[in-house]
Amino acid sequence: MPMHKRRIAIGVAVLAGAVTLAACGSDSKKDPAGTPSAAGGDDKPAASSVSWPAPSDASAQVKAAGLPMLGQEGQVLHIHSHLDVFVDGKAVTVPAEIGIDVPKQQISPLHTHDTTGVVHIESPVQAEFTLGQFMTEWNVPIGNDVLGTFKTGGGKELHVYVNGKEQTGDPAAIKLGAHEEIAVVYGAPADKVQVPSTYAWPEGL
Repeated sequence: MPMHKRRIAIGVAVLAGAVTLAACGSDSKKDPAGTPSAAGGDDKPAASSVSWPAPSDASAQVKAAGLPMLGQEGQVLHIHSHLDVFVDGKAVTVPAEIGIDVPKQQISPLHTHDTTGVVHIESPVQAEFTLGQFMTEWNVPIGNDVLGTFKTGGGKELHVYVNGKEQTGDPAAIKLGAHEEIAVVYGAPADKVQVPSTYAWPEGL
């Protein structure tokens, strides 16, 4: 796959021109509530007020996930998954630069470049990566009864889907596969969500 240089920036004009890392094809910079995740996606949910930004210490979170930091993106395994997160019926932004430590010029094999929800899996070795590892890098823990700062109970439920099919067991153990659409849905049953089963992948991803 053709590669090109992508500038990794923290915020607007912060460290601009200071750091570059090789990156794969760019994703379109659309608001997560407007990403073409679901077929017939005219009924897109409103954006949630829930905000889980990328951690300030990316390296610490990558270490907590049991993953290494690399000087450049690996090419032995190079795939992408897409993640949607919904809380109380509204879409939560998956932030840019999860798993990227700009000051140290290092990057995890599991990371994001923008806010489209595309998770890049670019490893120098063949390995399996899980939803739990990515959520740990994001500092938004996931388990049978927890999503970030939220817990199940009191009418609130947590459901996880892969390609539109609900998964059972520990959601943290879900493996990230090529071109899979993963949807994490937290809230009351009355909070209706059109669970996406596919993602409109840009050419080159």
